[in-house]
Amino acid sequence: MKPYYVDKIAERGAVYYFIRHSEDCQIVVPPTKYLNHKMRVRRSPNTRRRMAFSLSYYLNFCKEKGVDTEAVLNLKYDKQYEHFADFLQWIKAGKHLSKEFQNGPSNNTCNTYLKDVFGYYEFLGVYGEQFGELKIFKEKTITFVNRAGVKGTKKSKVFDGFLKGERHHGKSIEQDQLLILLQSCTNYRDLVLLLLLAETGFRIGELLGVNYTKDIDYDKRLIRVYFREDNENGARAKNAEYRSALLSTDTFEIVQYYLSEYRELLKDTDYLFVNIAGDTAGEALNVNAVYAMLERLEKKTGIEATPHMLRHYFANQRRKSGWDVPLISKALGHRNLETTINYLNIETNELVEASEEYYKKNRHLYMVDELL
Repeated sequence: MKPYYVDKIAERGAVYYFIRHSEDCQIVVPPTKYLNHKMRVRRSPNTRRRMAFSLSYYLNFCKEKGVDTEAVLNLKYDKQYEHFADFLQWIKAGKHLSKEFQNGPSNNTCNTYLKDVFGYYEFLGVYGEQFGELKIFKEKTITFVNRAGVKGTKKSKVFDGFLKGERHHGKSIEQDQLLILLQSCTNYRDLVLLLLLAETGFRIGELLGVNYTKDIDYDKRLIRVYFREDNENGARAKNAEYRSALLSTDTFEIVQYYLSEYRELLKDTDYLFVNIAGDTAGEALNVNAVYAMLERLEKKTGIEATPHMLRHYFANQRRKSGWDVPLISKALGHRNLETTINYLNIETNELVEASEEYYKKNRHLYMVDELL
C-alpha cells in the first residue's frame, strides 16, 4: 500500500477532496489546505480530483526518495531539476499506481501532474506554509494579443524539463453521421440534447445546468449558460463564465415542442433536461445518463459520439461557414486560441490549396514578372 491516498466527502452538493496517511488515516494538512483553496477559487470538481491524485503521487514519490518539500526547496539547482525530472519518469513508468502497467500515462498527463505539484509549491510559498521558491524555473517573455487587439507581453516562469508533449487533435463527427443519430433518437429530449450540443458548442456540463425558465430568451431564440455551484445534477459551467448562443428557427421550434410534450415532468423543475422515465423521472439529467444514451445510440447506429466530439463538430462547421478562429474560440468559451486551433481539422492538403489560392489572388504583390 502507498503511504498516502486520496479521500473525499460530499456535503450539501459540494465534493471536498483531501489526502490521508495510509498508516493512521490522518489528514495530511498542507496539501488538503491547497485543495480547499482550489475549491474556494471555484476550480471544477474534476480538476480538484486530478490535483488531489497528483499531490498524492508526488508525496508517495518523495516518501520513496526520502525527502520532503522543505528538503526539495533547499536542494541546489541541478539536484532540484533532477528531482522533478525523476518524478516525471517515475510517473511515466507507472510507479504511482498500485499495479504497474506496461504502458504508463501519456507525456501530456505526466506533465499535467507535475504542473499541479508546482502549483502546490507556489501555494506553500504564498500562504506561508513554507518559505522559499523553487530554483528550476527559467523566465520567459510571452507576447500576446488580447480580445481588443492590443499587443502586450508578460513574463512567465517555465520549466524546460517537461516530457515532450503530444499534439492533441480531438475527434469530430460528420454531418451525415449527426443526421443518422438524430433520426435514431426515440424521444424529443435526446433529440433536443443532440441538436443543442451541435448548434451551440456548449460543454455538456454547461448545457445540463440550463434553467429553461431563466436562461432562454424565447423572443430572441437565445440560450445562455451561467456558472452555478448548486446544480442538483452536479452540472457546472467551466471557467465560471457567461456565454450565449443563437438557435436556428427549426431547432428552437423543436425545443418548444419538447417543453410542451414534457410539461408535466418539467412543471416541478427549472432544469431544461430531466429524466423522462423510471423512479427518477422529472429529476435533473446528469452526465452519466447522457453518456449512457450516446452508448445506446452507438449500438443502434454504429456511430461513436460524445459531447466533446459534438463541440469539435460545432467548431469545424463554423469554420467551414467562414467564422474566424477568435470568434469560434469565443463561442466555445476557450481562453487560449491554441486550444481552439486543436479543435479544427485543418489538413495539409487544405493548407496547400489555401496557399495556392492566396498566391493566385496576390501574385502582383511579389512582382514575379519583373523579377524574371
